[in-house]
Amino acid sequence: MSDASQTLTLLAPVEGVVIPLNEVPDPVFAGLALGEGIALDPLGECLHAPCDGEVVQCARTRHALTLRTDAGLELLIHLGLDTVELQGRGIELLVTVGDQVRAGEPLCRFDADVLALGASALITPIVVTETAGWRLLPLRYAKGERVALGETLMVLTRTSAEQGEAATTKGPLVERCITLALAAGLHARPAARLRAIAREHDVNLEVHREPAAEGASANAESLSALMNLGLVAGSPLRLIAQGARGEVALDAAEALLTTPEAEEHAAGTTPAVPTQALEKELEKELEKELEKELGAGELAGLIASQGLATGPLIVYRPPLPSVPYDGEGESVESPRLKQALNRIGEDLAKAEAQATRQGQVAEAEIFAAHGAWLEDPNLEAAAEARIGDGRSAGQAWREALDVEAERLAASGNDLMAARVADLRDLQRRVMAALSNDHQEASPELPEGAVLVAEDLTPSELVAVADQHPAGLCLAGGGTTSHVAILARARSIPCLVAIGQGLLEAAHEASLESVILDAENGCLALKPTPIQLAEMADRIEVRRQQAETARAAAHEPAITLDGRTVEVRANIGGAEEARLAAESGADGVGLLRSEFLFLERDSAPDEEFQRKEYQAALTALNGKPVIIRTLDIGADKQLPYLRLPTVPNPALGVRGVRLWQSQPKLLETQLRALLGVTPLKALNIMLPMVSEASELHEVRQRLESLAVELGLSERPRLGAMIEVPSAALCAASLADEADFLSIGTNDLTQYTLAMDREDPALASRADVLHPAVLRLIQATVAGAGGRCSVGVCGSAASDELAAPLLVALGVDELSVEPAQIPAVKATLRRLDTAVLAAKLPELLALHDAVAVRRRLGELLALNDAAPLATSSTTTTPTTTTPLTRC
Repeated sequence: MSDASQTLTLLAPVEGVVIPLNEVPDPVFAGLALGEGIALDPLGECLHAPCDGEVVQCARTRHALTLRTDAGLELLIHLGLDTVELQGRGIELLVTVGDQVRAGEPLCRFDADVLALGASALITPIVVTETAGWRLLPLRYAKGERVALGETLMVLTRTSAEQGEAATTKGPLVERCITLALAAGLHARPAARLRAIAREHDVNLEVHREPAAEGASANAESLSALMNLGLVAGSPLRLIAQGARGEVALDAAEALLTTPEAEEHAAGTTPAVPTQALEKELEKELEKELEKELGAGELAGLIASQGLATGPLIVYRPPLPSVPYDGEGESVESPRLKQALNRIGEDLAKAEAQATRQGQVAEAEIFAAHGAWLEDPNLEAAAEARIGDGRSAGQAWREALDVEAERLAASGNDLMAARVADLRDLQRRVMAALSNDHQEASPELPEGAVLVAEDLTPSELVAVADQHPAGLCLAGGGTTSHVAILARARSIPCLVAIGQGLLEAAHEASLESVILDAENGCLALKPTPIQLAEMADRIEVRRQQAETARAAAHEPAITLDGRTVEVRANIGGAEEARLAAESGADGVGLLRSEFLFLERDSAPDEEFQRKEYQAALTALNGKPVIIRTLDIGADKQLPYLRLPTVPNPALGVRGVRLWQSQPKLLETQLRALLGVTPLKALNIMLPMVSEASELHEVRQRLESLAVELGLSERPRLGAMIEVPSAALCAASLADEADFLSIGTNDLTQYTLAMDREDPALASRADVLHPAVLRLIQATVAGAGGRCSVGVCGSAASDELAAPLLVALGVDELSVEPAQIPAVKATLRRLDTAVLAAKLPELLALHDAVAVRRRLGELLALNDAAPLATSSTTTTPTTTTPLTRC
């Protein structure tokens, strides 16, 4: 409890990485069924008390416990997800029910390795299950932030007594005797669902353990009391409900508690999230299937960057820089370490600035992330401790990062494990700054080699990329790592996660020429002359296609049946606008203005915005430029504009809805936009429009400002089609709009009710789902030729979706600048009339998988160059192709 009687402070029970509770991959926690709170991905192996209180519940399986403060607030700490299945293995409770604990005292120890192998995740929710007249204040931490043990995690404020009083439920009493069938017993998740049932039906629901002589009972409002009943599978119990809908409530409760599958499926329509253990099993099955398809001397990997290559196989394994083991004392070594850290920090800042100037957005973001990690006080403290033990600054840094890298690799968290390469990069950089050996550690590579390594750090990739390798093959790594991002940005074919067999094979007999097929995920170590010749032909075809596409990039994209389709660019600022112009863009289909507002302490003023917008228009030299007004909320937040915390930000105040509460932001942005020239090239686009009245209000304000500024010209005003209501009401929007642009990422998300940020749903949230395609078709029909319809979502560069979008009647596609030549080339090979005739067949299919399969057959993509990075594969077909190479 804080000193102020009106607030209550809860401390972090463990050092960890913050995960918003609504993003926890568990429908009960994410749906806030247990209550509000926060989650941490722990970086330690001991949970401590976040406040003073009494231990009122300890799970039989030791994975969860509840504290109750003197003020009556109850706090559930749930160690990991699906840890109930471990039956207590790897967890040591240090307290028992009835113990009084002080803030910071240890509650339980756990073996992270055991939990990582047996549970779906180590993510630990900390949930306020009983508020007792307290209200949780907005959380101070953003997703991904690191919190130290004992830091303030949550703050609650007292509400009025009336708010804390529960209403007395009246009505008839009904009861029912059942036998619990849940394999894991009555733990936190089914307890939360029982409470939800009671609240939904407005009844007072009690659970009594049988036989009645034992006298144990609990009200569904108290999760800790429910869990303290110690009910396991097979336990007899009696349910008592009081209220007008008591029978209905008992039906729902019985279905929940007596159906073995209910624990997985009772959370409404929220899809179950596969556990990491299940994912690993699926990966193993996939590997077995791949092994069946592979020939002798072939290895399979994940495609991190598409492409084809042949060349000698070269193993890349540079040693760490040489540093002394023993130091010269803290007074000498500590300043050395600080100087090295400062120097590397400056180097990273310069590298970030240079990458930004060159329009290399991915590289700039990675350098910025490394700079932030370099400033981590825990890493420096760990190194300082080793200096105190007598190590040199270089050796201390090496050991500190070795420990951190091993911890990340064993964390059980794939995203954190993928950051090991970044940590090794920092290790090498600082050690090099502290080394007396200033010779270049990186070995020289023959140009055109296929590089093999255990893994690469981002800076190592940048260094070897300058030596022009033909391709990369990594035993480890992942498709979401920074190395994968950089490989794609530099168009270097790359396979990752091939396994240790890669390094073993590479050290065998000299492999003078291998085949890297990063279109099908295969490395052929000992190809035959015939295979090498065939690959050489494929590479030459790809080279010619890319060269031809680049040569014609500035020409219009006209389909075989005479339709002209504009191919514009999606950009984030003026630098990318220049790149778009060089790549042959017909204009800008989306300038994301929110990038001007991010990473700042205050909103950009009118003049700053005007200069950025003007630079983009100037770069495109009169071609149309669509600038989207500020789209903030959901996954993008501003530190100086904290929006209220809501259960589902994607459905909250974002996009055009923001202007009702923040009119000054819109006023400043509209003034800045009206200050550019020529206005006839400017197109202003409003995000998250759901009805025509929103567009009308902004048009009126735009007109008033134009009159006030004495302008004779007006920019065009359009709306994004991102929600189903906008697609279904496209006709009324077309009465008000000068153009419509479909944001397929959000339209898919809202149509299918699948969070586009959820990796477990990524493969199912597909724009080619028939429902999404029908909404796109409705948008084009609603526009009726009165205004143009474009697509600025990722579907515009999808090798299967792009041709279909054009066949549906879309006038313009907007893609990343580097993809413009290839998109135009593909459209020139497309007969839209023939594909349009197949629309009834395609829209009648059951799901996106079926649509992709049939489109692959129709477009004969197996004979065409890939349009964009994709894992989609197709089978040869005798169907007359709609694209001609």
